[in-house]
Order: sequence, then C-alpha cells, then structure tokens
Amino acid sequence: MYEYIVEYIDLYLEPLAQGTLDTLISVSVSTVFAYILGICLAVILKATAPGSLKPQPVVNAVLGWIINMGRSIPFVILMIILARLSRFILGTSLGVVGSLIPLTIGATPFVARLVESSFAELPPSRIEAALAFGASTRQIIWKVYLRESLPSLVRGAAITLITLVGYSAIMGALGGGGLGDFAIRFGYYRFKGDVMLIAVIILVIMVQVIQSTANLVARRIDRR
Repeated sequence: MYEYIVEYIDLYLEPLAQGTLDTLISVSVSTVFAYILGICLAVILKATAPGSLKPQPVVNAVLGWIINMGRSIPFVILMIILARLSRFILGTSLGVVGSLIPLTIGATPFVARLVESSFAELPPSRIEAALAFGASTRQIIWKVYLRESLPSLVRGAAITLITLVGYSAIMGALGGGGLGDFAIRFGYYRFKGDVMLIAVIILVIMVQVIQSTANLVARRIDRR
C-alpha cells in the first residue's frame, strides 16, 4: 500500500500541482479583465437606461442586445470561434495563455448583467440624495453605484470565479491546460477514474474556498 501511494505521488503530484496552478492563474486573470470590461458595460447600461442619469434609449437597447447575444452563445462554441483571435493576439490558442481571451469574453456579458443587477438593488433615494447635493454623473457612478454596491459586487465576483472554474475545465479538455487537461490526459485517456476524481475534488475545494471567502469579505464591508 505504501509503495502504491509513493508511486502514485511520483506519477501525478507534479502534473496535478501544475494543473491546479494553471487553473488558478487563468481563472484569476480572466476574472479581472472580465470585471473591468463588465463594469464598464454595466455603467453604460445603467446610465443610459430610460429615466436614469443620461437616458439614451437606442444606445441602451443596442448594448443590451449585444450583451444578451454574448450570453446566449454556448461556451464551447465561443471557445472555437475565438481560437483564431487568441492566436492572432496572444500567439497561441492553447494552454493558460490561449484560454485567457475565451474565458474573458465568455464571462464579460455575464459580469455586466451581474453588476447591473447590483446597481438595481440600490434604493433610488440614494441617487436622488446625491443629485440633490449636486453630485456629478461621475461622482454618482463612483461614490454611489460602485461604492454602495461593493458587497453585492464581491458576491458577484465569487459567482463569476466559480463559473470560470467550470469554463476552464472545459477549456482544459480541449487544449486549454489546467485541471481539465489533467483529468483528460491522466484520467480519462488512461482509464484512471481515481485520477479524475482527484481533479473533481480539487475543483470542489476551489469553489468552496472562493464562495466562503467572498461571503466573509462581503459581510465585513457591508455597512448596512
């Protein structure tokens, strides 16, 4: 039994550790970029909505339609569509680097709607009070929408991270590296169900840690 464990560790520990690290890197980096883009889109959506700060019905409708279209494309198809773009911009469509553009673009519409929902949770009285004190549009966006929605944004970030963990596993199964790649190459192709189970367990642990951490941070910064 001891020899089996030692052999098991020698065979799988290094690729498992590398796969875990690759998943963490790809998910973290793509979440950051998706949130930068998603928050910008959500701010434009909120500001141009009818009855909002800068009503622009046409802009709002077109942008909302684009976001909905992005959300409706299955990630596997989106990943294939964006492979050429990844090769053009990053020089590869494989591995951690090649996964960044599909993960970022796949998550951005999702993030935009999450952030928009966070903005919608704010009481209108806070916006009205800011306007009454003469706050500019930029100040309202920064000090009211973004700052007051921070706990909800943190919880939304956890949802995005967890979603991208699943997306990264799909990417890994199709050449994107990470735990998905580890599970396919060392588990599925070699008929090693226990190896695939280990990859699944690590993914579950990641999800639990992300959600628990986000809940803790959100409670700490929630001033309500």
